[in-house]
Amino acid sequence: MFGKSKTDDLFFNAFVQHGRSTLEAAKLTRSLFDELENANDLARAISEAEHVGDKITHETIKRLHETWITPFDRGDIHALIARMDDVLDLTEAVAERVVLFEMKNAQPDAKELADLLVKCCEAIVRATELLPNLKQSKELLDLCVQIGKYENDADTVYRRAIAALFKPGSDPLEVMKWRDIYDALETATDRCADVANVIEGVVLEFA
Repeated sequence: MFGKSKTDDLFFNAFVQHGRSTLEAAKLTRSLFDELENANDLARAISEAEHVGDKITHETIKRLHETWITPFDRGDIHALIARMDDVLDLTEAVAERVVLFEMKNAQPDAKELADLLVKCCEAIVRATELLPNLKQSKELLDLCVQIGKYENDADTVYRRAIAALFKPGSDPLEVMKWRDIYDALETATDRCADVANVIEGVVLEFA
């Protein structure tokens, strides 16, 4: 179990708050594909969540440079908050593309990828909540494994979605638009797996 200094709490709280902002954005993105008529409003809400995450990231990195003793390796702290921020940035990128491309009809595969992104983010939030207490190391490691499974599932859905785009008679412009959206969704789940890898490394080092 890590120490419980006020500085340690600031780092751990930052991970949790960032994770919650990302989960909020992921859930809004999933709603986006059911409510394309409200795309602009949902995209603005996602952007607001991203701004909150950016602020947390900048404050965490600043605190990291100002703190002599950290709860775990500085490189791991930086990697964790940076990878978490990547997930949030990519989630916002999905919404931006939906709005810019003026998408009118949602693809089932996009909804499935968004569902998997939400599941990844839910697991990340739970992992950040448990991170200060390594007595929960088994649950933490199980969460990391589960995130990896979700990411593998997302890879499968992504490949199927891309294949479906190139069926005969497909509109080339729609193919380009959806491929860009699918790329952002799938890459977001990849970054979730990166988050899990950092957490797993921290747990294995200190458990």
